[in-house]
Amino acid sequence: MSNSDVVNLLTAAAQARRDGDIARAADHLQAALSRAPADPVVLNSLGMMRLDEGKLPEARDYFEQAIAADAAAPELWMNLAKTHRLAGSDALEAHSLDQALAIDQRHFMANVRRAELHEKRGETAGAMHRWSGVIALAESMGQANASLDQLLTHARRYIAGVSQGFEKRFLPRLTMFRNGETNPRTRRRFEACVDGVLGRRRIYANECHGLHYPFLPVDEYFDRDHFPWIERLEEHSDIIRGELLALLATDSEGLEPYVRQEPGTSPNKWTGLDNSPDWSAFFLWKHGARQGEACARCPQTAALLESLPMSDIPGRSPSVFFSILRPGAHIPPHTGVTNVRSIVHLPLVVPPECGFRVGGETRQWEEGRAFVFDDTIEHEAWNKSDALRAILIFDVWNPHLDESERGMLRSLFQEMIDYGLDEGSGID
Repeated sequence: MSNSDVVNLLTAAAQARRDGDIARAADHLQAALSRAPADPVVLNSLGMMRLDEGKLPEARDYFEQAIAADAAAPELWMNLAKTHRLAGSDALEAHSLDQALAIDQRHFMANVRRAELHEKRGETAGAMHRWSGVIALAESMGQANASLDQLLTHARRYIAGVSQGFEKRFLPRLTMFRNGETNPRTRRRFEACVDGVLGRRRIYANECHGLHYPFLPVDEYFDRDHFPWIERLEEHSDIIRGELLALLATDSEGLEPYVRQEPGTSPNKWTGLDNSPDWSAFFLWKHGARQGEACARCPQTAALLESLPMSDIPGRSPSVFFSILRPGAHIPPHTGVTNVRSIVHLPLVVPPECGFRVGGETRQWEEGRAFVFDDTIEHEAWNKSDALRAILIFDVWNPHLDESERGMLRSLFQEMIDYGLDEGSGID
């Protein structure tokens, strides 16, 4: 708007409204309208004044004229939606809000009002969708105040209430499925599906920072029956623990920080653990190379491991190490390098308040009870106790690869090394 007289009149009208002189404000706006009858700012200002006065039909007319002049302004549609809301016209309010969202899907208040309208009309699916979007938008905005906190509290309570209502309704049938299904793998997958529907669990995809082998089944924790040797490993846990404790009692030689970043690396999630003993490792094999002196210090552990079907990728695996996590340490959420391998944890020393999450499932380590997981799914670990936590960690092949595929992968990695394409190993 270039007409300085109109600008001055709008400024004077705004000041008059702040002074409480509504009549003078109306005079200024009418004068501005006579000079610029199609100006959307003037028309919107008149609409807001009529809205404040409770003159809904007049406010609606002004907002509609403003939109005719500038249909791409979402705030004009929001003002029109408010007029329809106050008038009790749900369908017209919905249309106006949808027009604002068509211009900007991330318009926060348009999403809030649409969620409220869905909720008011008993449109559960729409309300769940919009309230979830409101929460996500608020988290991305990173702002906080009392009114926003109250709004988000309502959104979360609504979502939780709907989920609990559905769960209560569905629980008898879910119990029937559980009682009738004898395969624990099937039960676990279906219950994870139900948790996803109820919003209690996020379903994670795998993310490889190196080689990704397509079309392999994705699971957070692999079923034990893929690994017929796992009970034999567990039977030796006391021997392995004994060798580890003897090693730790003698000295810390051979222990090294697990995270070692290149000098000059920008600050990132690993900065707090960079070259820190909070997370340290004693390697028996490192990127496929057997560490002779280390294995000599833990001979029975090394002999057992050599009898297991560890992955053997040229220049990459196996890696075998005792993982030591100091009190208060936290390994941040991260994903691994390649899905052609799986990671075995044999817990050896586990004080209380230690935990491990892969994707949407958190497990407590149990001394002597091993499990295998896909480290290309986001995972993290913590030790909130006042004592060291120690685990034996090593690589095995992804159980869904057959021997032919393993052989081809060995050749592929070797060719990559020979041709100079191997990027080495990162944090995994």
